[in-house]
Amino acid sequence: MDRAKKARKKNKFLSLLIGVSLLLSSYTLAQKQQPDSAGLATIFEHAEEISSLRSLLIQQHGELLGSSYFNGRSPNRPFNIKSASKSIIGLLVGIAIEEKFIPSIDEPIITFFPKYFEEHPNPKKEQITVRNLLSMQAGLASTSSSNYGAWVLSKNWVEYALNQDFISEIDGRMVYSTGTSHLLSVIITKATGMSTKAFAEKYLFDPLDITVGGWDKDPQGNYMGGNNLALKPADMLKIGQMLIDNGEFGEQRIIPTDWIIDSFKTYTYSNYNPYGYGYQWWNTKTGDYTTFFAWGHGGQYIMMIPELDAVVVMTSSVTNGSRRRTYKRPVFTLLEEHIIPFLKYK
Repeated sequence: MDRAKKARKKNKFLSLLIGVSLLLSSYTLAQKQQPDSAGLATIFEHAEEISSLRSLLIQQHGELLGSSYFNGRSPNRPFNIKSASKSIIGLLVGIAIEEKFIPSIDEPIITFFPKYFEEHPNPKKEQITVRNLLSMQAGLASTSSSNYGAWVLSKNWVEYALNQDFISEIDGRMVYSTGTSHLLSVIITKATGMSTKAFAEKYLFDPLDITVGGWDKDPQGNYMGGNNLALKPADMLKIGQMLIDNGEFGEQRIIPTDWIIDSFKTYTYSNYNPYGYGYQWWNTKTGDYTTFFAWGHGGQYIMMIPELDAVVVMTSSVTNGSRRRTYKRPVFTLLEEHIIPFLKYK
């Protein structure tokens, strides 16, 4: 495909994503002013003041504008991206549907767990679909936060997640649960006949030249669907850039365009933060712009700002993470007050 045609195609895709942004909330473009002359140096100075931050990479129009690693961290060291792993699982589900391994997003989970439901028949739970898992609207009690320890210490993570009682209606309010995302990973394995890691390497990581640094498994050997995948920050940046580039990397289609758009829509909201939730991806208004992002505990982020054709990656120490998630404020302040104003005039 020639460069001009590819540029037109990307512009059309970015327009679609911006359209998604407009649906999420009202959008008013700020009047242009002169850019902050301090530029990148000031951004990285402010970033270094965030004690938990370990890396910051800023890219726009496919060009790496700058990167910095803090507290002695090496760019070659993979980071545990924690719950940002969920967003990777969301992409893999889209690929599995596109490749006809999973019949439909509306496929009920009984298709993939027939033995469980034969032993534990429950007509209501059998109505839960892949879509419900993706948007965290399965209605089952959470296996995250205070329930996380008991879940990971259980002998069978799938059964533990499916055994949870309903605390909301299916398609109702969001119930954020790592066990819900783990069910998606197991569905990928059951549907494709490959481990989630092998499937990810074939269809996502290898095409992007990404090497997995580590990935936890459950007691049955299934790769964890919602946590503890390790990637290098530069590889996280590749994923964000691929998504903002219409799901393409080089000349290769990686993710269907429609899946990206659907993944970035808002289907529900958390009770604990003001962010919208799509298919394992978050979104929020940052100043005048909508940011779509993968988010992991402690401050692991792949952030995309379609209006600015920009990708920002941040990784952080997880030791400062807490349930109150106070690490979010300085990160989003850095993005809104320093990174975005710089990108607006680049």
